[in-house]
Amino acid sequence: MVLVAGMMAVGVVSPAAAGVQYEAGSAGLGDPYFPNSGNGGYDVQRYYLKTDYDPATRVLTGTTTITATATQNLSRFNLDLYKMNVRSVRVDGRDASFERTGERELEITPSAGLPKTRVFTVVVRYDGVPQPLTGPFVFNDLYGFLPTKDGATVMGEPDGAATWFPSNDHPTDKALFTIETTVPSGLKAISNGSLVGQWSAGGKDTFLWREDRPMATYLVSNSIGHFNVSTTTTSKGISQLDAVDQDVASDPDALNTPRLTTRVTDELGDRFGPYPFGTTGSIVHHNNVPPLNLESALETQGRPTYQSPPVERGVAHEISHQWFGDSVSVRQWKDTWLNEGFAKWVEWYWAEQHGGPSAQDSSQQWYDNPPPTLPYQPAFWDVVVADPTRDEIFHRAIYFRGGMALQALRHKIGDDSFFQLVRTWVAEHKYGNASTEDFETLAQQVSGQDLTRFFNVWLHTPGKPTSW
Repeated sequence: MVLVAGMMAVGVVSPAAAGVQYEAGSAGLGDPYFPNSGNGGYDVQRYYLKTDYDPATRVLTGTTTITATATQNLSRFNLDLYKMNVRSVRVDGRDASFERTGERELEITPSAGLPKTRVFTVVVRYDGVPQPLTGPFVFNDLYGFLPTKDGATVMGEPDGAATWFPSNDHPTDKALFTIETTVPSGLKAISNGSLVGQWSAGGKDTFLWREDRPMATYLVSNSIGHFNVSTTTTSKGISQLDAVDQDVASDPDALNTPRLTTRVTDELGDRFGPYPFGTTGSIVHHNNVPPLNLESALETQGRPTYQSPPVERGVAHEISHQWFGDSVSVRQWKDTWLNEGFAKWVEWYWAEQHGGPSAQDSSQQWYDNPPPTLPYQPAFWDVVVADPTRDEIFHRAIYFRGGMALQALRHKIGDDSFFQLVRTWVAEHKYGNASTEDFETLAQQVSGQDLTRFFNVWLHTPGKPTSW
């Protein structure tokens, strides 16, 4: 969890503490690409998400309880919540006034100012039909809380958590989560962490999940449907839960996903350091959310969500994100290559370790014949990997050029220094946030080399590097 002080608005004096200056937290954290995502003035410690979802009407009824610490003397503060109907807000047990400002801002004014360092609780009651988002930065696909033919799925990256619960929706404010979901009997709700409770009443089933490691809001999962659920433990003692949609239960890739998940989780832990979460597993859908990409998946924390049965490289990609993206998260969205470049490189490295081409050969292949770009995107070599612009944060260059940059770094500094760098990276920034600049600094420290020109060529300028 990161303490973030917001930009200051016009000061007001709290009636509860005359002479103390109380000011509004900022409506946005100023991320260069998503300036209105997240909010200033407080740091969230814990969310309790209580929702009831009816697939027939697509109505979600929710009560979200947030425990947070004021990082300034707060007169008011914002939460991110996209288009849902807010019924009431209470702060520390007292009714608070609120208003909607724009499509995703919920502005809350408590009955008294909140002093800096004060731990406070916010309870928001809301309902409505969640409205998905779309944008070129997510392959022109829908994202957020998405209905399926028998339930729902969640694809929250980058700012889609706000489509279904009020939050401080930016990766720099991680928190612990308890997720309680009620659905019609016969359906299951699969989320993050461990299933700690389950009960039935009035023709409905409720599932209670708890994630006890810090998690960014976009990584929260809540898949609802007819799932076959299996539980096991990896050879290293990590609890594993896999949920496969019954419509694809006989698919060979779906059948193989639990076994692969076990293997990848343990083997990557041997290479990169201990698996950072208490649970692993998978949620496998059957691509029933058109127009989602057939291979669309998200590294939802501790249990990746696949919109169709994944192949082996897909499992390696999403499980690798548990280190690169989930535990070590971006500080700003322009740093997305630190997530996707690493995950792409791990795909190549996994193949190298299991009888396929070397990571160097895979990198060379894509260097010589880069993947085609989508019609609305700039050319592959025109993207600046470390600052690609908002609409290109998931351009294929971020994945493939990011992976190439890591393999080129491995080639330049040697395996010993490279793997020491990676292990140090995930250990030093565990459960936190980091930037491209942080990675470059650590790479130079570990390798003992001046890598300024290398990173400038591979990450900070457009154009095809002339050599490895």
